[in-house]
Amino acid sequence: MNMIDTLQGSYFSEVFPKGWDIEKIEKCVSNDPKTVFDRQKFWNKGFEPVMCTNLEEFGAYMGFEIAMQIKETKEAGRKLILILPVGPMGMYKWAVYFIKKLGIDCKHVYGFNMDEWSDADGNTLPANDPAAFTNAMVQAFYGPLGKLTVPEKQRNFATKENLPTYPAKIAKLKKEGAKQVMVYGIGRMCHIAFWEPHFADEFKSEKEWLAQPYRIGARLHPFTIEQNAITSFNSSWPLIPCFANTIGPAIIFGSDYCIGGADGILGRGMQWQGMSFWMTLRYGPCKAVTSSRIPTMPGKLFFMDKLAGPLCPDAN
Repeated sequence: MNMIDTLQGSYFSEVFPKGWDIEKIEKCVSNDPKTVFDRQKFWNKGFEPVMCTNLEEFGAYMGFEIAMQIKETKEAGRKLILILPVGPMGMYKWAVYFIKKLGIDCKHVYGFNMDEWSDADGNTLPANDPAAFTNAMVQAFYGPLGKLTVPEKQRNFATKENLPTYPAKIAKLKKEGAKQVMVYGIGRMCHIAFWEPHFADEFKSEKEWLAQPYRIGARLHPFTIEQNAITSFNSSWPLIPCFANTIGPAIIFGSDYCIGGADGILGRGMQWQGMSFWMTLRYGPCKAVTSSRIPTMPGKLFFMDKLAGPLCPDAN
């Protein structure tokens, strides 16, 4: 019995999303690192992976892209819908640096945080809680911008009360000529925001799945809990909520431009994001793999070089 046969057994069906094709995943993770830039038929002509060799370079590149979108829309007299993540985070200090150096005020920017921890009913942590995404955004981005910052009334956070207002607010801004730019990371289970792969089972068609604007109290995949335990909670998964409020495909894939980041390296030869990264680039559009649609959109995906692999057992 080979590895694929083992994974396709009952354990695989219990743990992994029903819509995942393990043979296709194996092909994704078996790619030669040298082929990482090879363009695929489903890639948008404006989509570009960008390799980074260290985390400061990674943060600076992403921060520069964010600042340029703010600058270009300002100069064009357009409003900017900025969909923002809390992870990755290193780009925010650089975005602040470039915005201040360029002297751009952000009065034309409308920030929409893509998600927030919650309970099953969508109730979120207090805004000033150290683990709250609202607090993280204020500390990392809105606060340090000082006088140039996004006006408070134009900052949106994914609370139970406010998330349902996102679609109408975004639609109104687009009617006024606003550009929608999404900044994102890729989850262990290939989620964008907290739109998890098992949600796909609820929808008969891609069209129905793509029409979903948000979800209150979304149930997170166990691997998502573990990923965040490793990256944000010093391994303590009991501290992590099992639910979150999140934007959905209608907002995610309604963006005009995307700035992505994959920085999931841990040092000493360890990493957690290589499989998710390669599935994003090679799997092909599929409702069970949320990030698989990212390459169909214009934008840049910055990634740490080690994620390209080879993704094989470390003999050292």
